[in-house]
Amino acid sequence: MDGQPTPEVIEQIRDIPIYRESLAKGYFPVLDKPEIARGFPDNWMTPRLAAALESGDAEFVLSTGTHHARMQIIRPPYFLLHSYYQLWRAHPDIGDTWESGCRRVSLTTVLATEHVARVNAARRGADPEPVPALDERWLDERTCYLNLRLDPALWERAEVVRMLKEIEDARQAHPRGRYHLDCSGYHLAHLLRKVGEWGLWDDFPPPASIIHAYEYTPANVRRFLHQHFTCPVIDLFGSTELGYLYFSDRRGTYWPHLDKMTVELHPVAPDSTLYELIVSSVRNPYMPLIRYRSGDCVRTLDGTPDPGKISQFSGRQKELLSTPDGPVAQGDLDRCIAEVSPHVFVYQLQLTGAAEARLAYTTFQGTPLDPDRAAALAEAIGALTGRRCRTEHRGHLPVGKSGKYAWLTTATDPDDAPSRTGEA
Repeated sequence: MDGQPTPEVIEQIRDIPIYRESLAKGYFPVLDKPEIARGFPDNWMTPRLAAALESGDAEFVLSTGTHHARMQIIRPPYFLLHSYYQLWRAHPDIGDTWESGCRRVSLTTVLATEHVARVNAARRGADPEPVPALDERWLDERTCYLNLRLDPALWERAEVVRMLKEIEDARQAHPRGRYHLDCSGYHLAHLLRKVGEWGLWDDFPPPASIIHAYEYTPANVRRFLHQHFTCPVIDLFGSTELGYLYFSDRRGTYWPHLDKMTVELHPVAPDSTLYELIVSSVRNPYMPLIRYRSGDCVRTLDGTPDPGKISQFSGRQKELLSTPDGPVAQGDLDRCIAEVSPHVFVYQLQLTGAAEARLAYTTFQGTPLDPDRAAALAEAIGALTGRRCRTEHRGHLPVGKSGKYAWLTTATDPDDAPSRTGEA
């Protein structure tokens, strides 16, 4: 779109106060989150929006804010869910599991489960239960949420048995004994480790399809999932305010799903091949976003700013690490780690000084890397970041209050490494 919306888009935004100045000038600057929040909701209010809010066709929600400031937005009810279902239905590798009526069991952050329980309680005019029962964890007739604990590494045997039973019930509800597993890659990897530790494989029915869509899924975690499942394992990229924009196929290639939207890629620094996403979208009719800076970073197959050649969604712009060779994103560190060792599971780069860092990590096996591999990992990270790096194996790295992991922190004490937090 390059700053100039089409005539069709202009007609859809003509009455929205936040765009009046841009319409008068004939040019649309990049729209940042603080500008969206300034004067909210009056800066978005039109007679049509006011009527939609009154009728319930539009609602106020908060963006996820996992590792960044949360933003209030207006959207149709179940906007993100409908975007997910649309992609699931249309996906060339897994559309059959939608069409056959597979139930969707979701294994992700406990905050997502609690949100569903709050929605259901509000429908009844009641307060949500502290520990939601199964009936309170159904989002609609097809989607149930499983997780009831903040940190999946701390799941106890009884919790895992309960979740496996709920998965089996969803499978048995299908005439051909199939179900769709929706997850955070980390959560599913933790479940696999627990199932193996307690010998529960016979109680874990294999899914017919898998989507991970809630947070960055490291290359090693993705590899670990592929080792355990023969069904397609699909990644979706999107956000609360935009819906889903890209999907992977079963081979890991990303494809655009830019329904009613366009994407620009802007370098995060001069001459950088790391790009930030600038999205123009009228998919949400009540809060169309024109040249919106999503805060997400990507890399492309050939280093060019071609939105059709995205090869990696690399994390958040606000979490970039400055180095002598330019900004480093979460995806860059992840690729560095995966190239040295497939055994690293959860990791966190802790900045311990002006030119020093420590990589705290766990492994899928629960044991440290051998000394040569650990030294090679420290050397590779040092070359990537321009910092003297050492590695430190941990038995456990906790999640943040969001139920998601922070990849980069500032820490001075090995036993006191704070995690960035936010809400799922």
